[in-house]
Amino acid sequence: MIPPLYIFVFLGLFSPGPNVILLTASGARFGFKPTLPHVLGVAFGVGITAGLTGFGIGALLTALPGLRLVLQVIAAGWILFMAWKLWNAKPGSADSGKDRPWTFFEAVLFQWVNPKVWAIAVAATAYTHDAGPLMSAWLLGTAFAGINLCVCLFWSFAGSLLSYLLGNPSAYRVFMRIMALLLAASAAMVFL
Repeated sequence: MIPPLYIFVFLGLFSPGPNVILLTASGARFGFKPTLPHVLGVAFGVGITAGLTGFGIGALLTALPGLRLVLQVIAAGWILFMAWKLWNAKPGSADSGKDRPWTFFEAVLFQWVNPKVWAIAVAATAYTHDAGPLMSAWLLGTAFAGINLCVCLFWSFAGSLLSYLLGNPSAYRVFMRIMALLLAASAAMVFL
């Protein structure tokens, strides 16, 4: 029997959000293998973020609205900047050397301002409330990292399969602009 925590984490992380959109677009733009550092960085960063909520960081953000607002503004700005880059992505730019997939560390750092990850991680603490802080951090961190690794592999591979359909510059531009609009819309989640 699958524990409810794992089902909740899977459903929360598999649904579209900033990581899913960015990994799908990266898979389509750069291919599956070049996107792997991004995949691993997301899984690792999400695990750290979720683990920290087990120690009560989520409760701290709730208790300090000023700090929360600063993080919300930074997150929305970063997400909108990435959406702008996707909107302006040109076919073949991945081959030019100017554009590249995210590095492991860039993906890890993004999780600190990813509103969806924080929201799911804070909500998931309800499944570990009976455990002490250390056990809660361990359960959340390993569940999020392990499940998200599979989720990230799926979406980046799905994006790489789409690259075959995006050989036409018009189709490429339409796809990237749809990804950009979805990513920009996810910036609104920051303030919910």
